[in-house]
Amino acid sequence: MADPLHLVTEVARRALSEAAGLPEDQVDPVVRPSDRADLQVNGALALAKRVGSTPRQLAEAVVAGGGFASTCAAAEVAGPGFVNLTLRSEFIAGLCVDAAADPHVGVSPAGHRERVVVDYSAPNIAKEMHAGHLRSTVIGDALVRLLAFLGHDVRRENHVGDWGTPFGMLIEHLVDEGGLAAAATMHVADLNVFYREARTKFDASEEFRERARRRVTLLQGRRDPETMALWQALVGQSMAHFEWVYRTLGVLLTKADLAGESQYQDGMPAVLERLDAAGLLADSDGAKVVWVPGFTNRDGDPLPLIVQARTGGFNYATSDLACVIDRTERLGRTLLLYVVGTPQAQHLSMVFAVAGMAGFLVPPARAVHVNFGSVLGDDRKMLRSRSGDPVTFVELVDEAVQRGRAAVAEKGSDVPADQLDALGAAIGIGALKYAELSSDRIKDYVFDWQRMLAFEGNTGPYLQYAHARICSILRRAAADAGGDGGAPDGVAPILDDPHERALALAALRFDSAVHDAASTFSPHRLCTYLFDLAQTFTAFYEHCPVLKAPEPARTSRLALCRLTARVLATGLGLLGIDAPERM
Repeated sequence: MADPLHLVTEVARRALSEAAGLPEDQVDPVVRPSDRADLQVNGALALAKRVGSTPRQLAEAVVAGGGFASTCAAAEVAGPGFVNLTLRSEFIAGLCVDAAADPHVGVSPAGHRERVVVDYSAPNIAKEMHAGHLRSTVIGDALVRLLAFLGHDVRRENHVGDWGTPFGMLIEHLVDEGGLAAAATMHVADLNVFYREARTKFDASEEFRERARRRVTLLQGRRDPETMALWQALVGQSMAHFEWVYRTLGVLLTKADLAGESQYQDGMPAVLERLDAAGLLADSDGAKVVWVPGFTNRDGDPLPLIVQARTGGFNYATSDLACVIDRTERLGRTLLLYVVGTPQAQHLSMVFAVAGMAGFLVPPARAVHVNFGSVLGDDRKMLRSRSGDPVTFVELVDEAVQRGRAAVAEKGSDVPADQLDALGAAIGIGALKYAELSSDRIKDYVFDWQRMLAFEGNTGPYLQYAHARICSILRRAAADAGGDGGAPDGVAPILDDPHERALALAALRFDSAVHDAASTFSPHRLCTYLFDLAQTFTAFYEHCPVLKAPEPARTSRLALCRLTARVLATGLGLLGIDAPERM
């Protein structure tokens, strides 16, 4: 734990506990960063009345206890009862040394480690991925990285749509096109065309519709070898497309993480049996439903969760409940994250409520909808291509790579020619991801290539360039010093200049930033921190010469540079973004 805020919070808790005469677990010191000092303790304001004191008297007692002597150069009471703390420079420097020696750069592991499953991406078989999958894929991947970094046991699951009535028409269309031989030659760009052709044929021909219905029955029975082979061929071609996108985008999902809807079909009858045994199953106009307290339709009437249609078929709610059972009972997961768009909020809330009522989701196990808004075009409507169709994921990824390479060519680079394409791809993909992650996920955001690829402002290229610039400083120092970078391990930085002190404190806040982003499932908070750190470094570099500074300032400042570079690289890595050492 490198963040002084955490360490001082525990010191303040003990000091306030002693001054108030209360157990530590009943005291909240409320320690916050302050523009009047390094930190401010505000806990006396809320606690004073409870112990028969005034906030200022209690704050004075906290200071008089002397508990801050080892960490703070000054502790002063201000206003009605604030305690302003100025940290000792040697205390900050020692934390910097500890962070520099730590593989996690000062980020402490989670105090309570959980068994997590993250449900994200979730494209549909036989349909090309589109821009709407971008947010789920990129946000989910960042959360997987953050939670694993903190020591949680994280399982990735890609809940793809690989089952249901549409597969009757898709399989029959595949038969008409040549069966397995046709599937073997199908390309990524063919998927959407194939789906539209099947739908057109289904709408136009009663004979084809009847064939499709018979094929659905065969598929659901899972016993017809031809049907299962054709279905698996469609799944295989789609997965090849998905995996290409994930590899190009640098996303952790693989075929091993596939958890399609088909996986839960056999468990659906048991869902109804268990709901009935719990006394929750009811009839409504011939359908099987669960009435969920607190949910109403637009007219204010009670709204049920339908788990079996009048026809006897199961639906998404049944599948989602079977999925909850699988994740909590078979996999033993305690935290279920669903990285799914905001329009699904009511559906998921009802599924989670029914799962709780039925005993499928029992504390400490819990489910969280990690919702997100939409990607908008310049017209503030859903992002679409010039033809009016949704922008495909492949188009976005390809254009990101092309634009990244163009940005490198325009800006110039000292990277060898044979590495320029890879650098351009890293910048383009990084820009695409960072634009996605730096926006508060619950809000819509406007997609703007020019803004996201800029080397100024809160963008991926700006952070990548900040990291590369520090690496350049360290390379030059290494050349001057014979290869050790001019800053041996274990160097405690000298923090005489305010900009040195500010950079050290900013680097040490990485611990809090990672925990904050992970606990709120909000990667944009880590983005904001990294941008602030890069800006703090820029101010430091402008005011504090590094390579031309006399010793021991030169070595001290190089140590700060190395720590900052490691934080930036690690932080970008947690977002799934490369941190090039040369740009």
